[in-house]
Amino acid sequence: MASKQRTVNQRIPLGLYVHLPWCVRKCPYCDFNSHAPTAQPPFSAYVDALLADLDGDLRDFADGLAGRTIETVFFGGGTPSLFPADQIARILKGVRDRLPIAAGAEISLEANPGTIEHGRFSEFRDAGINRISIGAQSFDDARLTDLGRIHRSGETREAFAEARTAGFRNINIDLMYALPGQNLDGALADVESALALKPEHISLYQLTLEPGTPFARSPPSSLPDSDSAWEMQEVCLSRLIQAGYIHYEVSAHALQDRQARHNLAYWTFGDYLGIGAGAHSKLTLANTHIERRAKRRNPSLYLASAQSAARVESHRQVAPADIPFEFMLNALRLTHGVPATLFTERTGLPLSSIERPLAQARAAGLMRGAKSGLLQVTPLGARYLNDLLLHFMT
Repeated sequence: MASKQRTVNQRIPLGLYVHLPWCVRKCPYCDFNSHAPTAQPPFSAYVDALLADLDGDLRDFADGLAGRTIETVFFGGGTPSLFPADQIARILKGVRDRLPIAAGAEISLEANPGTIEHGRFSEFRDAGINRISIGAQSFDDARLTDLGRIHRSGETREAFAEARTAGFRNINIDLMYALPGQNLDGALADVESALALKPEHISLYQLTLEPGTPFARSPPSSLPDSDSAWEMQEVCLSRLIQAGYIHYEVSAHALQDRQARHNLAYWTFGDYLGIGAGAHSKLTLANTHIERRAKRRNPSLYLASAQSAARVESHRQVAPADIPFEFMLNALRLTHGVPATLFTERTGLPLSSIERPLAQARAAGLMRGAKSGLLQVTPLGARYLNDLLLHFMT
């Protein structure tokens, strides 16, 4: 059985996601598993828990992980830049002691401009981080206040300059648009401010009112309407393309060869281990045997259970009938599409298993024709992506 599993999943890239759940203050729009601590977070104890969690996953998926190499590592949160660099280094050493990390692997860390002390980026670089994602969100201080951010635009510029000085040559800037009180000129001004820094990657997201957040319970009164938000998206996208950024995913824009490799693995239905409070994993163990699991979300409960099976909050095998939808949910976010052959390579299912919904989507003008050899959305399909995905639901 083990040899069969290795044959299946050796072709599938493996990433590692590390969730560091604490932040200085939770923003009112955020639905991520982030928590503002009442005291200093237990950094060292949490790293111990992360490595124990990884040990448990390696036991649980011994056959599915045998002989595999981690291609990318992503530290997300919360605010990972709150963690001391020596603890980040300890995590990476602990991972390498258990699983090989590929030479030249992309190792990313999210940073909040309001949490970066002088010299910290150099320490992260020495710890093994080679890609930084800076959560700017806006360069308009009034908009940052409305979003509940703890930093000001000047701190974003200072953090970016500090990262460059530390030697980082792969930096992402996160921006949001359709913010409270924002108009088209304001959204475009944010893009221009980001472009002035010349980052390798820009992620541009529309502010959404996620269920359960303060913004969803009490929406800001000055949010742009849907038509205004669409215009912001189109104008900002055109400006990014004009500046030489490739629009390769719904919200992602990169200079040549600077696409986010970790996220690309998600979007091409790669595998990933997730360790940390609330982290998710997806592993291909055999043909059409895909396992998903999630860890305990509450940091205290996670810390208490990391040594045991109780650290896993939920797990399920993806039903073969649901695999096409899960594949398309990710792959169709990529604007240039994926080779049709990737469907079989990553799912173990023949392309004929989605022949009918493919034909329907193509007939509706939502996907490119079969002659392209790609699974790719049309401009119409990109605008109505949720409607397109319905074709692949069981």
